[in-house]
Amino acid sequence: MRPETTDPRAAQAPAGRPEAAGTRLPPPGSPPREADLPMLRQHRPLAYPFEPLGLELHPRYAELRDQPLARIRLPYGDGAWLVTRYEDVRTVLADPRFSLAEAMGQDQPRMRPVARTGAGLFSTEPPEHTRLRSLVAREFSARRVERLRARAGELAGELVDAMVAAGPPADLVEDFAIPMPTTIICEVLGIPAEDHRMLWHWAETVLSAVTPGEVLAEEGRAFIAYMAGVLDLRGREPGEDLLTVLVRACREQGLITEEELLSIACDLLIAGFVSTTNQIGNFFHQLLVNPEELHRLREKPELIPKAVEELMRYVPLLTGFSLPRYATADVELGGVVVRAGDAVMIATAAANRDPDVFEEPERLVLDRPGNPHVGFGHGVHYCIGAHLARLELQVAIGTVLDRLPGLRPAVPEDELNWKADAMVNGLQALPVAW
Repeated sequence: MRPETTDPRAAQAPAGRPEAAGTRLPPPGSPPREADLPMLRQHRPLAYPFEPLGLELHPRYAELRDQPLARIRLPYGDGAWLVTRYEDVRTVLADPRFSLAEAMGQDQPRMRPVARTGAGLFSTEPPEHTRLRSLVAREFSARRVERLRARAGELAGELVDAMVAAGPPADLVEDFAIPMPTTIICEVLGIPAEDHRMLWHWAETVLSAVTPGEVLAEEGRAFIAYMAGVLDLRGREPGEDLLTVLVRACREQGLITEEELLSIACDLLIAGFVSTTNQIGNFFHQLLVNPEELHRLREKPELIPKAVEELMRYVPLLTGFSLPRYATADVELGGVVVRAGDAVMIATAAANRDPDVFEEPERLVLDRPGNPHVGFGHGVHYCIGAHLARLELQVAIGTVLDRLPGLRPAVPEDELNWKADAMVNGLQALPVAW
């Protein structure tokens, strides 16, 4: 589960305007400030995101790590600073002077005309964020999540059984990667089983960078209406699920508002399966194109937990998308002074390949010792579902490798289709045989 997602209740915002925020060039005739020299040398922002290359990390990221912070321009919204070095990324994620909450109401740098709104976990900072997170943190603790391992194994086994019964080839995305994490998070929240496939359709629409604004608005309204209906149902018919806990916190205990209730529910649902679904497909793709590593994990399943951490580091789930943070004060970062009011975006995939932190960063090392990757974030917004995502990924890899010992690609590599216009990297399909 990844903590940063897009609120489907996004409102129409102005299209991108000429470079303004962060530029702050000195008046004509004034000598340039030393801190502004790197920005002056790169006076024309880089078009961002860079061209998608499947799961290959664009070479521009390596170039940028050796330079001061770069200015970028997304299709819409403010210009921004792009942060690529590991230590700088961790600073932005942990320093309270870089704020997600400040982005609300701004002309945020973004990939589509609509801007993010909301009052949930990904739009607030402490103390509001602390209050909201405390309501759900217990459910996603390591101890509570570990109780789901048996259920995850049972579900993974059932999905593989169905694939075997139908016979090869199977689509590891459609037949396994989508239903497994979707079912688990829906069971945790209390979402009816018959609605799972519909929720995946909504999530794909919300996270597509090319969904027309009117379609996004229509689908967003439908999703919000659905979630509001489920929350009302949990109020009338409480269960042993997380949505019931949240409804009580709102309507009986007064700990959160109705707007916060709806925002948290939407955040948890979409973040709860989209990233993990895509990473299951991405991870198996990496193992299939590295058959010796796949064989190694099958022979030594005790390596799977470390392998999941290394795949989280190595596989670029987000290469052109992150939630922008706005500086609330002047901060020296990456060789420049980021001014108060400037937008900053991070590239975790680039940080996870930083040679100052990771030995041989471009090589997949499944038993890499000491792996401080930032695939789950860092700081107060560290992925609340990290334990659940790890468990699901471990179970998915272990079950498939154990039950399908002859697992192999069913189509040539050049026939695979990647989601070129999505905010999350992933395959449209992963046909396999065994």
